[in-house]
Amino acid sequence: MKLIVGLGNPGREYVGSRHNVGFEVIDRLTTKLGWMLPGEFDRLAKAKFDGLSVDGMFANEKLVLLKPLTFMNKSGRAVQSAMAFYQLSTDDVMIVLDDVALPCGKIRIRPGGSSGGHNGLKDIERALATDQYPRLRVGIDAPPPRFPQREYVLGRFTEEQKKAIEPAYMRAADAIVMWIDKGINAAKNQFNAEETT
Repeated sequence: MKLIVGLGNPGREYVGSRHNVGFEVIDRLTTKLGWMLPGEFDRLAKAKFDGLSVDGMFANEKLVLLKPLTFMNKSGRAVQSAMAFYQLSTDDVMIVLDDVALPCGKIRIRPGGSSGGHNGLKDIERALATDQYPRLRVGIDAPPPRFPQREYVLGRFTEEQKKAIEPAYMRAADAIVMWIDKGINAAKNQFNAEETT
């Protein structure tokens, strides 16, 4: 069984913001799995684990897809709650998030590591008492010089960035499917090596 958690902030004002790429990837993943049509996740999901949750089967494995609704800096509560309920180990969890250290549209999969200053990962690390859990980072570019990072991540993508980020959502969904099916090393080897065009 696997738990896939897309990080973001709840509320209409945050829809489409750079900080909400985790939510966007979850939406694409449910569509890719054939579970629902685009845009149906929030309407059809159940309120569970301090978030919105959908579950189903894929490749003989139960999957739980979760969007925490606790706001980014309290994401650990939702992750810990779902993991405890299903008695999952950290190897069975994938966290999807935005990353200002990667160019817009690049994706990176890691089996563990530091939070890199990301408030969502910091809180998950605190809640789980470890930084060794898989994560998939989606690049959103660094903020322009002297532009406050908080404002930048809560802002919307530029038209230029949208051209790179849209295909990245689908690649991220593909990478998660490979992780479920073939493990983290296979997903890492294929998707970390891919260059955006």
